[in-house]
Amino acid sequence: MYHKIRILAALFFISHYSFSQEGIPVYSDYLSDNYYLIHPSMAGAANCAKIRLTGRKQWFDQEDAPELQTLSFNGRVGENAGAGVILFNDKNGYHSQKGIKFTYAYHLMFSRDEIDLNQLSFGISAGFIQSQLDETEFRQSGDFDPIIDGTIVQKDAYFNVDVGASYNFLDFYAHATVKNAIETRRDIYTEYESDNLRKYLLSAGYIFGDRDRILWEPSLLFQMVEKTREKAIDINLKAYKNLDFGRVWAGLSYRRSFDGAEFMVGNTISNQKLQYITPIVGVNFDKFMFAYTYSQLSGAVKFDNGGYHQITLGIDLFCRPVKYDCNCPAIN
Repeated sequence: MYHKIRILAALFFISHYSFSQEGIPVYSDYLSDNYYLIHPSMAGAANCAKIRLTGRKQWFDQEDAPELQTLSFNGRVGENAGAGVILFNDKNGYHSQKGIKFTYAYHLMFSRDEIDLNQLSFGISAGFIQSQLDETEFRQSGDFDPIIDGTIVQKDAYFNVDVGASYNFLDFYAHATVKNAIETRRDIYTEYESDNLRKYLLSAGYIFGDRDRILWEPSLLFQMVEKTREKAIDINLKAYKNLDFGRVWAGLSYRRSFDGAEFMVGNTISNQKLQYITPIVGVNFDKFMFAYTYSQLSGAVKFDNGGYHQITLGIDLFCRPVKYDCNCPAIN
């Protein structure tokens, strides 16, 4: 009985914090030199055009476990403009979504010369997303429910936009993004989902240290869902080591929600907040990049002891010959 209570509590806990994960979920993949994935204003902000391919898989021993794949490209178009495109496929049990986002960004340079970084950027992404609900296995138990057909795969497509701004000044950076800025509704979940899927992201970081030895990058990411007021924060620390062939780096991210879910253990009511611990390692070899991320859910209530694995592959193209004189890995 206690085991069942733990499982039910875990499912409630996970589903509660999966609310409004419409579009691309905000995981820790942005730490794999991939800030464009969550901030449209970073399209074309770097010295190089970037291709990034990510694959994320949760709970390998669970059938229909959540998984996510993304493919993105962004680069400079002309002197001050940037553009990008993102393809993604997100699957979670009977629910799945596929989509494409097109991005335009504009970059204002306030630098004194071409090696000083002082850049203010604005970006907007237009996304076309198809949601899908597979009902074909809903009636295996033989029970009848009038709102479930049980023989079809429901599909619905819709449009939304993300808007944001970024500021990169020497070794400091800050980003602000509004995801799903337009109120919209999917007919699949008409009775259960709000029109408002808006989410706010704020992030900032600073890089310091000796570039000939080790660079340190502490950063924060705050996110809030407007409709439910759910809030969470990422506290991150990365370290970089420059080598002859490129760069190696490692980091640790800690995500904690501000909201908790209650569950019972015997006659005692306990409260737990969502907590993820995510170590990450990566290497830049010439123009190529590889990163591995592992996320572990902590706390008394969780689905199982397995973690969430993610691999990121990347390549940098059309790089500017002159780099900025700063400790700024996401730009240089």
